[in-house]
Amino acid sequence: MTTKITGYQNRPVQVGGDKAVARTRDEAKSSAAGSAAQSSPVRITDQARQLAALEQALQELPVVNEAKVAEIRLAIEEGRYEVAPERIAEKLLRLDQELRSAEK
Repeated sequence: MTTKITGYQNRPVQVGGDKAVARTRDEAKSSAAGSAAQSSPVRITDQARQLAALEQALQELPVVNEAKVAEIRLAIEEGRYEVAPERIAEKLLRLDQELRSAEK
């Protein structure tokens, strides 16, 4: 899924365990030399596994906080919801500044 603002893709990390991975450069060299390609095993660290598990957990979270939506909807219906234009303006300006600094 691509986020609308940043354009980054949120894809889960593939964790392959202790499988060996052949390197493209190694294969090209060995096939050019006419010998069989030998690859060194790639090891996934515990930290990488933890990050992958965390990313998977984040992917499973709902995009919309239904409880907060219900709370705001009820407040609007009851007439308790107050709009703070100053807060909205401040956040829009901050977002604009962040977007401009990201472009540089």
